[in-house]
Amino acid sequence: MSVQFIGMIGHRLASEIIPPTGPIFDKQYIADFARAHENAGFDRILVAYASDQPDAFLVTAHAGASTSRIHFLLAHRPGFVAPTLAARKLATLDHLLDGRLAVHIISGGSDAEQKRDGDFEPKDSRYRRTDEYIDVLKQSWYSEKGYNHQGEFYQAENAFSAIKPFQKRLPVFFGGSSDDAIRVAGKQADVFALWGEPLESARETVEAVKASAARHQREIDFSISFRPILGNTEEEAWAKADEILAKATAQQVEKGTALAPKPQSVGAQRLLNAVAQGDRLDSCLWTGIAGLIGGGSNSTALVGTPEQVSDALLKYYDLGITTFLIRGFDPLNDAVEYGKSLIPLTRAKIAARQAVRPTTQPTLV
Repeated sequence: MSVQFIGMIGHRLASEIIPPTGPIFDKQYIADFARAHENAGFDRILVAYASDQPDAFLVTAHAGASTSRIHFLLAHRPGFVAPTLAARKLATLDHLLDGRLAVHIISGGSDAEQKRDGDFEPKDSRYRRTDEYIDVLKQSWYSEKGYNHQGEFYQAENAFSAIKPFQKRLPVFFGGSSDDAIRVAGKQADVFALWGEPLESARETVEAVKASAARHQREIDFSISFRPILGNTEEEAWAKADEILAKATAQQVEKGTALAPKPQSVGAQRLLNAVAQGDRLDSCLWTGIAGLIGGGSNSTALVGTPEQVSDALLKYYDLGITTFLIRGFDPLNDAVEYGKSLIPLTRAKIAARQAVRPTTQPTLV
């Protein structure tokens, strides 16, 4: 199995430890950030969605125009753009990027976040809507003639998209830990995305999603997200983690958000279950920031030397997870650092394994 690395770019410099800097749509920063990932050897870049932030389609288009090789993963929430129109927008963007696009469909785990954009559907309805939304996307992308759709959330008559994805198949990423999410993922997703859970929890999720996909005679790939914190020594890396937690705590206090919100999403609840087990789990999984922010995003870290963190990633690889989304707390500089050490080291270890043992059986060690 090959390995893929995904980074994540923002529209301006900001993180849990860095207050937002520069204009809210910083064209130069977006371009520099995208090129840094390309030069560091990442395969793809995630462009996130938020209800109060610049349009991710345009951020992706600008980043794509500033690069030539790296692929993109555009986060997109159903409910705000009709799926027939979204299909054409995504296909057009895929042409603009010469086939470098994938879409990450996000049903929405926070009622408050959804309502800011005018969506008042309850969470269980949002997953039913997502399932239908992807059905319509795929019909628009791959139907060679007009089609009719009469569903719970969408209706279309003689719908047709003259523009198809540049690629033969535009990859669909999907995440979520609830039963509804796993049901939709099994039917629709090409890649299922997990937040950085402990090994045993990740194994349970992988098995559940595989079983869901098998009910549709499908196979599915897996991605997992971490915030690697690297040091020349193990002690140096953990000292950096302590410093990051102190800075993040101070920034929360300054912004008046020191109390972590109660999470609505099952994924966030699962991260808080990990927090309850301790701040250092497995070989080098750190839950400090996840506890601070209430598990509300991909906030768990792998802490150690590049060798130690690479070995930790390989344990998830052995579970069948072949894509790693890695981003740092100092976003651009950390992306550059990952390209110097963690990414090539991990690729080399997997290549060496495959040279000796072409197939890898999932195992927990």
